[in-house]
Amino acid sequence: MANRIKVAKALAILGLWRQGCSYRRIARVLGVRRETVRRYVEEERAKSATPTLGSEGPESPERDGPGLGAEGGLSAKAADPTLGSGTVPSECEPFRDVILAKLEQGLTGQRIWQDLVSDHGFPASYSSVKRFLRRLGKATPLPFRRMECAPGAEAQVDFGTGAPIVGPDGRRRTSWVLRVVLSHSRKGYSEALSRQQTEPFLRALENAFHDFGGVPKVLVIDQLRAAVKNPDWFDPELNPKVEAFCRHYGVVILPTRPYTPRHKGKVERGVAYVKGNALKGHTFPSLAAENRHLVDWESRVADHRIHGTTRKQVKDLFERVERPALQPLPPDLFPAFHEAKRTVHRDGHVEVDKAYYSAPPEYVGAEVWVRWDGRLVRLFNQRFQQIAVHAQGEAGQFTTAPAHIASEKISSIEYGATWLLRRVARIGPQSARWAEAMLEARGIAGLRVLQGLLALARKHRADTLEKACESALSHRSFRLMGLRGLLKQPTSQTQFLEEHRLIRPLHHYGWYVRVSFRPAEAKEEEKTEDAFIALRADGRESERREDPDDPRAFPAVRPPAAALGSLASGALSSGPALQSLPEETTSVNTQGDLLP
Repeated sequence: MANRIKVAKALAILGLWRQGCSYRRIARVLGVRRETVRRYVEEERAKSATPTLGSEGPESPERDGPGLGAEGGLSAKAADPTLGSGTVPSECEPFRDVILAKLEQGLTGQRIWQDLVSDHGFPASYSSVKRFLRRLGKATPLPFRRMECAPGAEAQVDFGTGAPIVGPDGRRRTSWVLRVVLSHSRKGYSEALSRQQTEPFLRALENAFHDFGGVPKVLVIDQLRAAVKNPDWFDPELNPKVEAFCRHYGVVILPTRPYTPRHKGKVERGVAYVKGNALKGHTFPSLAAENRHLVDWESRVADHRIHGTTRKQVKDLFERVERPALQPLPPDLFPAFHEAKRTVHRDGHVEVDKAYYSAPPEYVGAEVWVRWDGRLVRLFNQRFQQIAVHAQGEAGQFTTAPAHIASEKISSIEYGATWLLRRVARIGPQSARWAEAMLEARGIAGLRVLQGLLALARKHRADTLEKACESALSHRSFRLMGLRGLLKQPTSQTQFLEEHRLIRPLHHYGWYVRVSFRPAEAKEEEKTEDAFIALRADGRESERREDPDDPRAFPAVRPPAAALGSLASGALSSGPALQSLPEETTSVNTQGDLLP
Protein backbone atom coordinates (compact mmCIF):
# COMPACT_ATOMS: atom_id res chain seq x y z
CA MET A 1 0.00 0.00 0.00
CA ALA A 2 1.30 3.46 -0.94
CA ASN A 3 2.21 5.92 1.79
CA ARG A 4 -0.54 8.43 2.60
CA ILE A 5 0.10 12.13 3.16
CA LYS A 6 -1.73 14.47 5.48
CA VAL A 7 -5.21 15.69 4.63
CA ALA A 8 -4.14 19.33 4.37
CA LYS A 9 -1.50 18.51 1.78
CA ALA A 10 -3.90 16.27 -0.16
CA LEU A 11 -6.46 19.09 -0.29
CA ALA A 12 -3.75 21.49 -1.42
CA ILE A 13 -2.79 19.09 -4.26
CA LEU A 14 -6.40 18.93 -5.46
CA GLY A 15 -6.88 22.69 -5.11
CA LEU A 16 -3.83 23.51 -7.17
CA TRP A 17 -4.83 20.95 -9.77
CA ARG A 18 -8.30 22.47 -10.06
CA GLN A 19 -6.67 25.84 -10.66
CA GLY A 20 -4.88 24.38 -13.63
CA CYS A 21 -1.38 23.94 -12.17
CA SER A 22 0.80 21.28 -13.72
CA TYR A 23 1.96 18.20 -11.85
CA ARG A 24 5.53 19.50 -11.83
CA ARG A 25 4.55 22.85 -10.30
CA ILE A 26 2.33 21.20 -7.66
CA ALA A 27 5.14 18.83 -6.65
CA ARG A 28 7.64 21.68 -6.44
CA VAL A 29 5.37 23.95 -4.37
CA LEU A 30 4.24 21.28 -1.88
CA GLY A 31 7.49 19.32 -1.67
CA VAL A 32 6.05 15.99 -2.86
CA ARG A 33 6.78 13.68 -5.78
CA ARG A 34 4.93 13.98 -9.10
CA GLU A 35 3.81 10.38 -8.75
CA THR A 36 2.05 11.34 -5.53
CA VAL A 37 0.32 14.26 -7.23
CA ARG A 38 -0.76 12.02 -10.09
CA ARG A 39 -2.19 9.41 -7.72
CA TYR A 40 -4.36 11.88 -5.83
CA VAL A 41 -5.53 13.54 -9.03
CA GLU A 42 -6.48 10.20 -10.57
CA GLU A 43 -8.40 9.25 -7.42
CA GLU A 44 -10.28 12.55 -7.65
CA ARG A 45 -10.99 11.97 -11.33
CA ALA A 46 -12.45 8.59 -10.52
CA LYS A 47 -14.85 10.22 -8.08
CA SER A 48 -15.83 13.02 -10.44
CA ALA A 49 -18.04 12.56 -13.48
CA THR A 50 -16.58 15.53 -15.34
CA PRO A 51 -13.15 14.86 -16.91
CA THR A 52 -10.54 17.58 -16.65
CA LEU A 53 -7.21 18.21 -18.32
CA GLY A 54 -4.03 18.11 -16.20
CA SER A 55 -2.70 21.45 -17.46
CA GLU A 56 -5.78 23.36 -18.48
CA GLY A 57 -8.58 23.18 -15.96
CA PRO A 58 -11.76 25.25 -15.83
CA GLU A 59 -11.56 28.62 -14.10
CA SER A 60 -15.15 28.65 -12.68
CA PRO A 61 -15.29 29.81 -9.03
CA GLU A 62 -17.11 26.74 -7.87
CA ARG A 63 -14.20 24.58 -9.03
CA ASP A 64 -11.63 26.65 -7.13
CA GLY A 65 -9.85 24.59 -4.57
CA PRO A 66 -8.81 25.76 -1.14
CA GLY A 67 -5.15 26.01 -2.11
CA LEU A 68 -5.28 29.09 -4.41
CA GLY A 69 -6.52 32.61 -3.90
CA ALA A 70 -8.20 34.89 -6.36
CA GLU A 71 -4.86 35.92 -7.89
CA GLY A 72 -3.87 32.38 -8.71
CA GLY A 73 -1.16 32.14 -6.04
CA LEU A 74 -1.06 30.11 -2.86
CA SER A 75 -3.76 30.98 -0.37
CA ALA A 76 -3.09 31.77 3.28
CA LYS A 77 -4.22 28.26 4.17
CA ALA A 78 -1.68 26.62 1.87
CA ALA A 79 1.13 29.01 2.78
CA ASP A 80 0.68 28.70 6.54
CA PRO A 81 0.37 25.06 7.68
CA THR A 82 -0.30 26.15 11.28
CA LEU A 83 -3.88 26.96 10.43
CA GLY A 84 -4.84 23.31 10.95
CA SER A 85 -5.07 20.05 9.08
CA GLY A 86 -8.63 20.61 7.84
CA THR A 87 -10.89 23.52 7.06
CA VAL A 88 -11.22 24.46 10.75
CA PRO A 89 -8.28 26.61 11.98
CA SER A 90 -6.23 25.49 14.98
CA GLU A 91 -7.47 26.55 18.40
CA CYS A 92 -3.95 27.79 19.10
CA GLU A 93 -4.09 30.36 16.30
CA PRO A 94 -5.63 33.14 18.47
CA PHE A 95 -2.73 32.71 20.88
CA ARG A 96 0.02 32.69 18.20
CA ASP A 97 1.80 35.78 19.54
CA VAL A 98 1.68 34.48 23.11
CA ILE A 99 3.10 31.11 22.02
CA LEU A 100 5.88 32.70 19.98
CA ALA A 101 6.84 34.92 22.92
CA LYS A 102 7.04 31.94 25.23
CA LEU A 103 9.11 30.00 22.71
CA GLU A 104 11.64 32.85 22.69
CA GLN A 105 11.83 32.49 26.48
CA GLY A 106 12.85 28.86 26.00
CA LEU A 107 9.71 27.35 27.56
CA THR A 108 8.68 23.80 26.73
CA GLY A 109 5.40 22.83 25.08
CA GLN A 110 4.08 21.45 28.37
CA ARG A 111 4.83 24.73 30.15
CA ILE A 112 3.29 26.78 27.33
CA TRP A 113 0.07 24.75 27.51
CA GLN A 114 -0.07 25.13 31.30
CA ASP A 115 0.35 28.92 31.03
CA LEU A 116 -2.29 29.14 28.30
CA VAL A 117 -4.80 27.24 30.43
CA SER A 118 -4.11 29.15 33.66
CA ASP A 119 -3.60 32.66 32.24
CA HIS A 120 -5.74 32.74 29.08
CA GLY A 121 -8.43 30.10 29.62
CA PHE A 122 -7.15 27.94 26.78
CA PRO A 123 -9.87 25.34 26.07
CA ALA A 124 -7.93 22.74 24.03
CA SER A 125 -5.66 19.91 25.12
CA TYR A 126 -1.89 19.64 25.29
CA SER A 127 -1.88 17.62 22.06
CA SER A 128 -3.30 20.60 20.20
CA VAL A 129 -0.38 22.73 21.41
CA LYS A 130 2.10 20.05 20.40
CA ARG A 131 0.68 19.86 16.87
CA PHE A 132 0.73 23.64 16.55
CA LEU A 133 4.32 23.88 17.74
CA ARG A 134 5.36 21.08 15.39
CA ARG A 135 3.81 22.82 12.38
CA LEU A 136 5.16 26.14 13.55
CA GLY A 137 8.67 24.74 13.63
CA LYS A 138 8.31 23.38 10.08
CA ALA A 139 6.90 26.64 8.86
CA THR A 140 9.72 28.78 10.29
CA PRO A 141 13.00 26.81 10.25
CA LEU A 142 16.06 28.55 11.65
CA PRO A 143 19.05 28.96 9.33
CA PHE A 144 22.24 27.06 10.08
CA ARG A 145 25.13 29.05 11.43
CA ARG A 146 28.44 28.74 9.66
CA MET A 147 31.51 28.15 11.81
CA GLU A 148 34.80 29.35 10.36
CA CYS A 149 38.09 28.59 12.09
CA ALA A 150 41.36 30.40 12.56
CA PRO A 151 44.47 28.96 10.89
CA GLY A 152 45.82 25.90 12.69
CA ALA A 153 42.92 25.81 15.13
CA GLU A 154 40.96 22.80 13.90
CA ALA A 155 41.02 19.70 11.74
CA GLN A 156 38.03 17.48 11.01
CA VAL A 157 38.32 13.70 10.68
CA ASP A 158 35.98 11.11 9.19
CA PHE A 159 35.91 7.67 7.57
CA GLY A 160 34.41 6.74 4.23
CA THR A 161 34.20 3.66 2.05
CA GLY A 162 37.33 3.20 -0.03
CA ALA A 163 37.96 1.49 -3.33
CA PRO A 164 37.64 -2.31 -3.57
CA ILE A 165 40.79 -4.39 -3.06
CA VAL A 166 40.98 -7.37 -5.43
CA GLY A 167 43.74 -9.76 -4.40
CA PRO A 168 45.60 -12.33 -6.53
CA ASP A 169 43.04 -14.95 -5.50
CA GLY A 170 40.24 -12.83 -6.94
CA ARG A 171 38.64 -12.10 -3.59
CA ARG A 172 37.13 -8.64 -3.30
CA ARG A 173 37.68 -6.83 -0.02
CA THR A 174 36.34 -3.48 1.16
CA SER A 175 38.75 -0.78 2.27
CA TRP A 176 38.15 2.33 4.35
CA VAL A 177 39.54 5.76 3.59
CA LEU A 178 40.35 8.18 6.43
CA ARG A 179 40.11 11.85 5.49
CA VAL A 180 41.66 14.64 7.59
CA VAL A 181 40.82 18.21 6.52
CA LEU A 182 42.27 21.42 8.01
CA SER A 183 39.24 23.64 8.55
CA HIS A 184 40.82 26.94 7.45
CA SER A 185 42.66 26.11 4.23
CA ARG A 186 40.80 22.83 3.40
CA LYS A 187 44.16 21.10 2.99
CA GLY A 188 43.47 17.37 3.20
CA TYR A 189 45.15 14.05 3.83
CA SER A 190 43.71 10.68 2.81
CA GLU A 191 44.83 7.17 3.76
CA ALA A 192 43.22 3.82 3.03
CA LEU A 193 42.87 1.36 5.93
CA SER A 194 41.72 -2.22 6.11
CA ARG A 195 39.70 -1.76 9.30
CA GLN A 196 38.45 0.98 11.60
CA GLN A 197 40.39 0.09 14.74
CA THR A 198 42.27 2.19 17.26
CA GLU A 199 45.84 1.37 16.26
CA PRO A 200 45.43 1.97 12.48
CA PHE A 201 43.38 5.09 13.21
CA LEU A 202 46.12 6.63 15.38
CA ARG A 203 48.87 5.74 12.90
CA ALA A 204 46.89 7.42 10.10
CA LEU A 205 46.43 10.56 12.21
CA GLU A 206 50.16 10.55 12.94
CA ASN A 207 50.92 10.29 9.22
CA ALA A 208 48.56 13.22 8.57
CA PHE A 209 50.37 15.40 11.15
CA HIS A 210 53.71 14.65 9.53
CA ASP A 211 52.28 15.34 6.08
CA PHE A 212 51.01 18.73 7.29
CA GLY A 213 54.30 19.45 9.06
CA GLY A 214 52.50 20.34 12.30
CA VAL A 215 49.64 19.57 14.65
CA PRO A 216 46.30 21.40 14.89
CA LYS A 217 44.96 22.37 18.27
CA VAL A 218 41.62 20.52 17.98
CA LEU A 219 40.49 17.38 16.18
CA VAL A 220 36.75 17.12 15.47
CA ILE A 221 35.60 13.53 15.01
CA ASP A 222 32.29 11.73 15.15
CA GLN A 223 31.50 9.09 17.75
CA LEU A 224 33.55 6.41 16.00
CA ARG A 225 34.21 3.29 18.01
CA ALA A 226 37.96 3.38 17.36
CA ALA A 227 38.31 6.56 19.44
CA VAL A 228 35.27 6.94 21.70
CA LYS A 229 34.73 4.39 24.43
CA ASN A 230 31.37 5.69 25.74
CA PRO A 231 29.61 8.12 23.38
CA ASP A 232 28.06 11.13 25.07
CA TRP A 233 27.44 14.63 23.78
CA PHE A 234 28.28 16.40 27.02
CA ASP A 235 31.03 14.17 28.44
CA PRO A 236 32.27 11.51 26.00
CA GLU A 237 34.79 8.99 27.34
CA LEU A 238 37.70 8.47 24.98
CA ASN A 239 39.70 5.31 24.54
CA PRO A 240 42.69 5.48 26.96
CA LYS A 241 45.13 4.90 24.12
CA VAL A 242 43.61 7.82 22.21
CA GLU A 243 43.98 10.00 25.31
CA ALA A 244 47.66 9.07 25.52
CA PHE A 245 48.03 9.96 21.82
CA CYS A 246 46.47 13.37 22.46
CA ARG A 247 48.84 14.04 25.36
CA HIS A 248 51.82 13.06 23.22
CA TYR A 249 50.92 15.46 20.38
CA GLY A 250 49.27 18.19 22.47
CA VAL A 251 45.96 17.98 20.62
CA VAL A 252 42.39 17.89 21.93
CA ILE A 253 39.73 15.58 20.45
CA LEU A 254 36.14 16.85 20.51
CA PRO A 255 33.54 14.30 19.33
CA THR A 256 30.44 15.71 17.69
CA ARG A 257 26.85 15.09 18.70
CA PRO A 258 25.76 11.56 17.71
CA TYR A 259 24.04 11.38 14.31
CA THR A 260 24.80 15.04 13.54
CA PRO A 261 27.10 15.10 10.52
CA ARG A 262 26.63 18.84 9.95
CA HIS A 263 28.87 19.49 12.98
CA LYS A 264 31.81 18.47 10.78
CA GLY A 265 30.50 19.46 7.38
CA LYS A 266 33.90 20.33 5.93
CA VAL A 267 35.20 16.77 6.20
CA GLU A 268 31.84 15.26 5.24
CA ARG A 269 32.12 17.03 1.92
CA GLY A 270 35.81 16.12 1.78
CA VAL A 271 35.05 12.40 2.09
CA ALA A 272 32.49 12.65 -0.69
CA TYR A 273 35.09 14.50 -2.80
CA VAL A 274 37.66 11.71 -2.33
CA LYS A 275 35.14 8.97 -3.07
CA GLY A 276 33.77 10.66 -6.18
CA ASN A 277 36.94 12.18 -7.64
CA ALA A 278 39.85 9.99 -6.52
CA LEU A 279 38.47 6.49 -6.02
CA LYS A 280 35.28 6.04 -8.02
CA GLY A 281 35.73 3.46 -10.75
CA HIS A 282 39.08 2.24 -9.43
CA THR A 283 40.12 -1.10 -7.99
CA PHE A 284 43.50 -1.86 -6.51
CA PRO A 285 45.48 -5.06 -5.99
CA SER A 286 46.55 -4.05 -2.47
CA LEU A 287 46.09 -1.43 0.19
CA ALA A 288 49.57 -0.05 -0.51
CA ALA A 289 48.67 0.53 -4.16
CA GLU A 290 45.54 2.44 -3.13
CA ASN A 291 47.56 4.64 -0.77
CA ARG A 292 50.13 5.40 -3.47
CA HIS A 293 47.28 6.48 -5.75
CA LEU A 294 45.83 8.73 -3.02
CA VAL A 295 49.19 10.42 -2.38
CA ASP A 296 49.58 11.16 -6.09
CA TRP A 297 46.00 12.40 -6.40
CA GLU A 298 46.34 14.62 -3.33
CA SER A 299 49.45 16.39 -4.64
CA ARG A 300 48.38 16.52 -8.30
CA VAL A 301 44.65 17.29 -8.07
CA ALA A 302 43.32 18.15 -4.60
CA ASP A 303 46.05 20.60 -3.60
CA HIS A 304 45.78 22.62 -6.82
CA ARG A 305 42.02 23.03 -6.96
CA ILE A 306 40.27 26.32 -6.28
CA HIS A 307 38.02 25.61 -3.33
CA GLY A 308 34.38 26.47 -3.86
CA THR A 309 33.97 28.24 -0.50
CA THR A 310 37.30 29.99 0.06
CA ARG A 311 37.76 30.75 -3.66
CA LYS A 312 41.48 30.24 -3.22
CA GLN A 313 43.94 27.55 -4.16
CA VAL A 314 44.18 25.00 -1.35
CA LYS A 315 47.96 24.52 -1.44
CA ASP A 316 48.73 28.23 -1.67
CA LEU A 317 46.47 29.12 1.28
CA PHE A 318 47.91 26.28 3.33
CA GLU A 319 51.55 27.18 2.67
CA ARG A 320 51.10 30.90 3.28
CA VAL A 321 48.67 30.98 6.19
CA GLU A 322 47.95 27.70 7.92
CA ARG A 323 51.22 25.77 7.98
CA PRO A 324 53.01 28.45 10.10
CA ALA A 325 50.10 28.40 12.57
CA LEU A 326 50.29 24.67 13.29
CA GLN A 327 51.84 23.40 16.51
CA PRO A 328 55.32 21.86 16.14
CA LEU A 329 55.70 18.11 15.98
CA PRO A 330 57.17 16.30 19.01
CA PRO A 331 60.72 14.92 18.57
CA ASP A 332 59.62 11.27 18.56
CA LEU A 333 56.70 9.24 17.30
CA PHE A 334 53.90 8.00 19.50
CA PRO A 335 55.14 4.71 21.01
CA ALA A 336 53.54 1.60 19.61
CA PHE A 337 52.08 -0.66 22.27
CA HIS A 338 49.29 -3.11 22.83
CA GLU A 339 46.55 -2.37 25.31
CA ALA A 340 43.80 -4.45 26.86
CA LYS A 341 41.73 -4.91 30.00
CA ARG A 342 42.63 -7.66 32.42
CA THR A 343 41.16 -8.98 35.66
CA VAL A 344 43.58 -9.53 38.56
CA HIS A 345 43.51 -13.21 39.50
CA ARG A 346 43.22 -14.58 43.03
CA ASP A 347 46.99 -14.98 43.17
CA GLY A 348 47.42 -11.24 42.53
CA HIS A 349 48.67 -11.58 38.93
CA VAL A 350 47.37 -10.69 35.46
CA GLU A 351 48.06 -12.62 32.28
CA VAL A 352 49.78 -10.84 29.38
CA ASP A 353 51.00 -12.80 26.35
CA LYS A 354 50.95 -16.05 28.39
CA ALA A 355 53.16 -14.55 31.10
CA TYR A 356 52.02 -13.35 34.54
CA TYR A 357 52.68 -10.06 36.32
CA SER A 358 51.79 -8.99 39.85
CA ALA A 359 49.47 -6.18 40.85
CA PRO A 360 49.00 -4.51 44.26
CA PRO A 361 46.96 -6.76 46.59
CA GLU A 362 44.06 -4.30 46.84
CA TYR A 363 43.27 -4.89 43.13
CA VAL A 364 42.54 -8.63 43.44
CA GLY A 365 39.37 -9.35 41.47
CA ALA A 366 39.29 -5.86 39.91
CA GLU A 367 39.72 -4.86 36.27
CA VAL A 368 42.90 -3.03 35.28
CA TRP A 369 44.31 -1.67 32.02
CA VAL A 370 47.50 -3.28 30.74
CA ARG A 371 49.93 -1.87 28.18
CA TRP A 372 52.88 -3.80 26.81
CA ASP A 373 55.36 -2.98 24.06
CA GLY A 374 57.80 -5.90 24.08
CA ARG A 375 60.02 -4.34 26.76
CA LEU A 376 57.78 -3.18 29.61
CA VAL A 377 54.38 -4.16 30.97
CA ARG A 378 52.49 -1.33 32.66
CA LEU A 379 49.37 -1.70 34.78
CA PHE A 380 46.85 1.12 35.23
CA ASN A 381 43.70 1.44 37.31
CA GLN A 382 40.34 2.65 35.97
CA ARG A 383 41.42 6.29 36.47
CA PHE A 384 44.43 5.39 34.33
CA GLN A 385 46.94 5.95 37.10
CA GLN A 386 49.96 3.67 36.83
CA ILE A 387 49.96 1.09 39.63
CA ALA A 388 52.75 -1.27 38.52
CA VAL A 389 55.50 -1.66 35.93
CA HIS A 390 57.41 -4.86 35.08
CA ALA A 391 59.99 -5.98 32.56
CA GLN A 392 58.21 -8.18 30.03
CA GLY A 393 59.10 -11.84 30.57
CA GLU A 394 58.83 -15.09 28.68
CA ALA A 395 55.69 -17.17 28.38
CA GLY A 396 54.90 -19.09 31.57
CA GLN A 397 57.07 -16.85 33.74
CA PHE A 398 55.72 -15.23 36.91
CA THR A 399 57.03 -11.76 37.74
CA THR A 400 56.19 -10.63 41.28
CA ALA A 401 57.25 -7.32 42.82
CA PRO A 402 58.10 -7.63 46.54
CA ALA A 403 55.89 -4.64 47.31
CA HIS A 404 52.89 -6.53 45.90
CA ILE A 405 53.07 -9.33 48.50
CA ALA A 406 50.79 -8.69 51.45
CA SER A 407 52.68 -8.61 54.75
CA GLU A 408 50.31 -11.24 56.15
CA LYS A 409 51.41 -13.64 53.39
CA ILE A 410 55.17 -13.31 54.02
CA SER A 411 56.57 -16.12 56.20
CA SER A 412 59.02 -15.08 58.89
CA ILE A 413 61.51 -17.60 57.51
CA GLU A 414 61.65 -15.53 54.31
CA TYR A 415 63.05 -12.64 56.35
CA GLY A 416 66.04 -14.78 57.40
CA ALA A 417 67.74 -15.79 60.65
CA THR A 418 69.04 -12.31 61.43
CA TRP A 419 65.53 -10.85 61.38
CA LEU A 420 64.25 -13.68 63.61
CA LEU A 421 67.10 -13.22 66.11
CA ARG A 422 66.32 -9.51 66.33
CA ARG A 423 62.71 -10.35 67.10
CA VAL A 424 63.79 -12.84 69.79
CA ALA A 425 66.17 -10.28 71.32
CA ARG A 426 63.15 -8.11 72.10
CA ILE A 427 62.01 -10.75 74.60
CA GLY A 428 65.20 -10.53 76.68
CA PRO A 429 68.93 -11.32 76.81
CA GLN A 430 68.48 -14.93 78.06
CA SER A 431 66.13 -15.71 75.19
CA ALA A 432 68.59 -14.21 72.72
CA ARG A 433 71.49 -16.29 74.10
CA TRP A 434 69.41 -19.47 74.01
CA ALA A 435 68.30 -18.71 70.42
CA GLU A 436 71.85 -18.09 69.21
CA ALA A 437 73.18 -21.25 70.87
CA MET A 438 70.25 -23.27 69.52
CA LEU A 439 70.74 -21.96 65.97
CA GLU A 440 74.44 -22.76 66.11
CA ALA A 441 73.71 -26.29 67.33
CA ARG A 442 70.80 -27.15 65.02
CA GLY A 443 71.53 -25.17 61.88
CA ILE A 444 68.80 -24.38 59.35
CA ALA A 445 66.26 -26.54 61.18
CA GLY A 446 66.51 -24.04 64.05
CA LEU A 447 64.63 -21.42 61.98
CA ARG A 448 61.38 -23.21 62.66
CA VAL A 449 62.34 -23.41 66.37
CA LEU A 450 62.82 -19.63 66.40
CA GLN A 451 59.31 -19.28 64.97
CA GLY A 452 58.04 -21.47 67.79
CA LEU A 453 59.89 -19.37 70.37
CA LEU A 454 58.22 -16.23 69.00
CA ALA A 455 54.88 -18.01 69.17
CA LEU A 456 55.53 -18.82 72.87
CA ALA A 457 56.27 -15.13 73.45
CA ARG A 458 52.71 -14.38 72.43
CA LYS A 459 51.34 -16.77 75.07
CA HIS A 460 53.68 -16.27 78.06
CA ARG A 461 55.13 -13.36 79.96
CA ALA A 462 58.59 -12.24 78.96
CA ASP A 463 60.11 -12.78 82.45
CA THR A 464 58.75 -16.33 82.60
CA LEU A 465 60.16 -17.11 79.17
CA GLU A 466 63.47 -15.56 80.16
CA LYS A 467 63.82 -17.89 83.18
CA ALA A 468 62.89 -20.91 81.09
CA CYS A 469 65.48 -20.03 78.43
CA GLU A 470 68.16 -19.50 81.09
CA SER A 471 67.42 -22.90 82.63
CA ALA A 472 67.32 -24.64 79.24
CA LEU A 473 70.62 -23.05 78.26
CA SER A 474 72.28 -24.30 81.46
CA HIS A 475 71.14 -27.83 80.53
CA ARG A 476 72.11 -27.35 76.85
CA SER A 477 68.55 -28.25 75.96
CA PHE A 478 67.69 -26.87 72.52
CA ARG A 479 64.38 -28.59 71.92
CA LEU A 480 61.22 -26.54 71.89
CA MET A 481 59.41 -29.35 73.70
CA GLY A 482 61.80 -29.02 76.64
CA LEU A 483 61.22 -25.28 76.72
CA ARG A 484 57.47 -25.83 76.83
CA GLY A 485 57.96 -28.27 79.72
CA LEU A 486 59.94 -25.71 81.71
CA LEU A 487 57.20 -23.15 81.15
CA LYS A 488 54.63 -25.56 82.60
CA GLN A 489 56.61 -25.85 85.87
CA PRO A 490 56.28 -23.26 88.68
CA THR A 491 57.99 -20.03 87.91
CA SER A 492 60.55 -20.40 90.78
CA GLN A 493 63.01 -22.86 89.25
CA THR A 494 66.34 -24.00 90.72
CA GLN A 495 69.39 -23.30 88.65
CA PHE A 496 71.85 -26.21 88.41
CA LEU A 497 75.38 -24.89 88.85
CA GLU A 498 78.44 -26.66 87.52
CA GLU A 499 80.98 -24.82 89.72
CA HIS A 500 80.80 -23.69 93.32
CA ARG A 501 83.30 -23.46 96.20
CA LEU A 502 81.37 -26.12 98.13
CA ILE A 503 81.12 -28.53 95.15
CA ARG A 504 84.05 -31.01 94.98
CA PRO A 505 85.67 -31.05 91.49
CA LEU A 506 85.04 -34.24 89.55
CA HIS A 507 88.70 -35.24 89.28
CA HIS A 508 88.89 -35.51 93.09
CA TYR A 509 86.72 -38.63 92.88
CA GLY A 510 89.28 -40.19 90.60
CA TRP A 511 91.97 -39.76 93.25
CA TYR A 512 89.68 -41.32 95.86
CA VAL A 513 89.22 -44.42 93.70
CA ARG A 514 92.92 -44.78 93.01
CA VAL A 515 93.84 -44.45 96.69
CA SER A 516 91.15 -46.81 97.92
CA PHE A 517 91.98 -49.64 95.56
CA ARG A 518 95.79 -49.56 95.73
CA PRO A 519 97.53 -52.96 96.20
CA ALA A 520 98.86 -53.89 99.67
CA GLU A 521 102.57 -53.82 98.68
CA ALA A 522 102.15 -50.17 97.81
CA LYS A 523 100.88 -49.21 101.26
CA GLU A 524 104.45 -49.02 102.66
CA GLU A 525 105.36 -46.58 99.98
CA GLU A 526 102.44 -44.42 101.05
CA LYS A 527 104.44 -43.16 104.01
CA THR A 528 107.34 -42.00 101.89
CA GLU A 529 105.62 -40.97 98.66
CA ASP A 530 102.80 -38.55 98.19
CA ALA A 531 99.70 -40.50 97.21
CA PHE A 532 98.11 -37.37 95.94
CA ILE A 533 98.00 -33.71 96.62
CA ALA A 534 95.08 -32.74 98.75
CA LEU A 535 93.15 -29.84 97.46
CA ARG A 536 91.07 -27.41 99.36
CA ALA A 537 87.40 -27.28 98.76
CA ASP A 538 87.88 -24.20 96.64
CA GLY A 539 90.18 -26.15 94.22
CA ARG A 540 93.57 -24.75 95.45
CA GLU A 541 96.39 -26.93 96.75
CA SER A 542 96.55 -27.26 100.57
CA GLU A 543 99.76 -26.50 102.48
CA ARG A 544 102.08 -29.52 102.94
CA ARG A 545 102.38 -30.72 106.59
CA GLU A 546 105.66 -32.00 108.01
CA ASP A 547 104.36 -35.31 109.32
CA PRO A 548 102.71 -37.49 106.70
CA ASP A 549 101.14 -39.67 109.43
CA ASP A 550 99.41 -36.66 110.85
CA PRO A 551 95.85 -36.92 109.81
CA ARG A 552 95.84 -33.15 109.43
CA ALA A 553 98.53 -33.36 106.75
CA PHE A 554 95.72 -33.57 104.15
CA PRO A 555 92.87 -31.64 105.70
CA ALA A 556 90.59 -31.93 102.74
CA VAL A 557 90.98 -35.73 102.33
CA ARG A 558 90.47 -38.61 104.70
CA PRO A 559 92.99 -41.52 104.86
CA PRO A 560 92.58 -44.24 102.22
CA ALA A 561 91.00 -46.77 104.59
CA ALA A 562 88.52 -44.23 105.83
CA ALA A 563 87.95 -43.14 102.29
CA LEU A 564 87.16 -46.73 101.34
CA GLY A 565 84.64 -46.89 104.11
CA SER A 566 83.18 -43.63 102.96
CA LEU A 567 83.04 -45.01 99.43
CA ALA A 568 81.13 -48.03 100.67
CA SER A 569 78.74 -45.78 102.63
CA GLY A 570 77.91 -43.62 99.61
CA ALA A 571 80.40 -40.80 100.15
CA LEU A 572 80.95 -40.60 96.40
CA SER A 573 77.58 -39.14 95.75
CA SER A 574 77.14 -36.15 93.50
CA GLY A 575 76.46 -33.89 96.48
CA PRO A 576 78.89 -31.49 98.08
CA ALA A 577 82.10 -32.76 99.67
CA LEU A 578 80.91 -31.96 103.21
CA GLN A 579 78.27 -34.65 102.97
CA SER A 580 80.97 -37.38 102.70
CA LEU A 581 82.30 -36.67 106.23
CA PRO A 582 80.60 -37.44 109.51
CA GLU A 583 79.33 -34.35 111.23
CA GLU A 584 81.06 -35.17 114.54
CA THR A 585 84.54 -35.45 112.99
CA THR A 586 84.51 -32.45 110.64
CA SER A 587 84.28 -28.79 110.98
CA VAL A 588 84.89 -25.85 108.70
CA ASN A 589 87.47 -23.27 109.61
CA THR A 590 87.28 -19.69 108.54
CA GLN A 591 89.54 -20.29 105.54
CA GLY A 592 87.21 -23.01 104.19
CA ASP A 593 89.51 -26.00 105.12
CA LEU A 594 88.04 -29.19 106.53
CA LEU A 595 89.37 -30.13 109.98
CA PRO A 596 88.94 -33.53 111.77
